[in-house]
Amino acid sequence: MKSQTASSGFLARYFKLAEKQTTVKTEILAGLTTFIALAYIIFVNPNILSEAGIPKDAAIASTIWIAALSTMVMGVVANYPVALAPGMGLNAFFAYYVCGTLGLHWTVALGAVFFSGVLFLILTVSHVRQAIINAVPQNLRVAIGVGIGLFIAFIGLKGTGLIVPDKATFIGLGHVTQPTTLLSLFGLVLTGALMARKVQGSILIGIVATTLLSMSLGYSPVPHGISDIVSTSMPHMGETFGKLDIVGAWNYGIVSIIFTFTVVELFDNMGTLIGLTSKAKLVKPNGEIENLDRALTTDAVGTICSSVFGTSTVTSYIESAAGIAAGGKTGLTAVTVSVCFLIALLFAPLVGLVPGFATAPPLILVGALMMQEVGKINFTDFSDALPAFLTIVMMPLTGSIANGFAFGFVSYAFMKIAVGKYKEVSWIMWLVSLAFVINLVMRS
Repeated sequence: MKSQTASSGFLARYFKLAEKQTTVKTEILAGLTTFIALAYIIFVNPNILSEAGIPKDAAIASTIWIAALSTMVMGVVANYPVALAPGMGLNAFFAYYVCGTLGLHWTVALGAVFFSGVLFLILTVSHVRQAIINAVPQNLRVAIGVGIGLFIAFIGLKGTGLIVPDKATFIGLGHVTQPTTLLSLFGLVLTGALMARKVQGSILIGIVATTLLSMSLGYSPVPHGISDIVSTSMPHMGETFGKLDIVGAWNYGIVSIIFTFTVVELFDNMGTLIGLTSKAKLVKPNGEIENLDRALTTDAVGTICSSVFGTSTVTSYIESAAGIAAGGKTGLTAVTVSVCFLIALLFAPLVGLVPGFATAPPLILVGALMMQEVGKINFTDFSDALPAFLTIVMMPLTGSIANGFAFGFVSYAFMKIAVGKYKEVSWIMWLVSLAFVINLVMRS
């Protein structure tokens, strides 16, 4: 009876629930599942962005608002059960390389995010993205994801205090007995064990448990009233909204930064969507993915909006697989996630109480998850193995995703020439490699 009522309602008709063989109840439960799996971004992203100098309260608001709005559009326009939020890896590139290593002000970095969103939108509507994706060898595509995973894990390890600078060896082991380091290790082991047991929301549970333990031991501030938990007024983005410096980004000539934002977003989002749509049975028999252009356009527009709101690049989240596994097949799942994000705005003060060492373990664990793909790299052919290896190791060791791209792409082109397989390098790869060589020379 309930299924019949749902199928005759507006939601059932709009999201084509009957056609997808699902119900309103199933979609809502799937959305709640996805949100629980993804909610850690509310804690992690503001901490990373604050390292770039962005005011943390504004970063909390911008993270939640852009995740809620872009996810809502993904559900309503593309009818995908996929959630969007500021991407892990891209936020690290934004904070630790663009603003850290290069020393750019965060407003200029937001300008670069804006340009990357515009470029990605142009690539999407012109269908050039397919040509670029098809031109990059599978080994390098996989290596990019693995390298970003190591880069994220490296940042997490620094956040826990497990690794510290060392004059003799560059990197050394930190003081493991430090209370905050021990608390991070507690969070790492707890969250890892929960993930091994396939507990939904493991990362969020780990962050909350570590924070509560830290509060009980006196290493984190304790809320003293309802105002420290629930916001009496909606958090706002006044300090970040519209603060992007487009002119500064253009005048700085940061082509490589814009290029990296765009390429990482392109491959990360495309790979995520391919995996999620396949799991949600949105791939047609001929291999075509339903509403893919709408999904990619949503993501591109979301990236442009994220720069205006004051946060790093938005992308589709692989954690959406949790909701899909729970039965989510339509955009109603994404709409549910969006509503959950909006409700989370009321608890913004609580987010500010979470210490950085509690959000460091998830970075390590995300890195471990991204390492799973390394087995897909063909290490038996050294002309494939070396470029993939350089792509992976140069990201964390140089503190730059862009450097990983550069060494990987350029070495691939030269290795294929050296072994007489130059025909395997497309003209697009040649152009990209040349651009990276010029960039490396100009930066040296």
